[in-house]
Amino acid sequence: MTGQQLTVLVVGATGSVGRHVVATAVAAGHRTRALARSPYKAQGLARGVDVVIGDLTDAASLHSAVADIDAVIFTHGDNGNAEAVNYGAVKNVLDALDGPPVRIALMTTIGVTALRDSSEWKRRGERLVRASGNEYTIVRPGWFDYNDDDQLRIAPRQGDTHQTGGPADGVIARRQIARVLVESLTSPEAEHRTFELVAEHGPEQQDLGPVFGALPADDVDSIDGAGDADNLPLEQEPQRVVDDLARVRLRG
Repeated sequence: MTGQQLTVLVVGATGSVGRHVVATAVAAGHRTRALARSPYKAQGLARGVDVVIGDLTDAASLHSAVADIDAVIFTHGDNGNAEAVNYGAVKNVLDALDGPPVRIALMTTIGVTALRDSSEWKRRGERLVRASGNEYTIVRPGWFDYNDDDQLRIAPRQGDTHQTGGPADGVIARRQIARVLVESLTSPEAEHRTFELVAEHGPEQQDLGPVFGALPADDVDSIDGAGDADNLPLEQEPQRVVDDLARVRLRG
């Protein structure tokens, strides 16, 4: 898929990372759609983007947004409304899709496997993506824009072992998150990878293929990422979550 021009939907396009993703996708030559709740919310997005109006918490409003897309990038999040947004946006887009598989890049967060309400719903969204049968990359960024000036080397980790809840867990620039999400769409080495995205001291790499390729892929029989703690058992999940997983598996 490298170098291929895609039709890409950005969910969370008007947020602080989503705006970088829109600009990066447009600059990469992708036909880019930005999901927004209103034209007002979409003000200031990169020139060349196609704005589509919809509500990520309402699957019925998303059909025009997902029509004929090749890929979707999720950068949404709301810790005060975690089930409806962090999880619901993923569920609703997957429900609205009707056609060939799409390539998915999902942004969640470092510390997503910690047992907190907001992160648990993000983790459940990750599980839907893995179960859906679509090709995917799941990116768990560290703290946004806490980088030192010389801290630009992209250094992904797996296992989600840094969970202090502060920048000590890892840092990454918003523009770098956008780059990783957009480039993952056309990188075969990024397929079926889940990782925490942080930066180390040193220059940023020109080619991310080897960076992605050095990471173990997720187990095809698991709904969790490579190295994740087994601390959210499916048999203890809410029945509606179990039913959602079963439904996306049937479609996949």
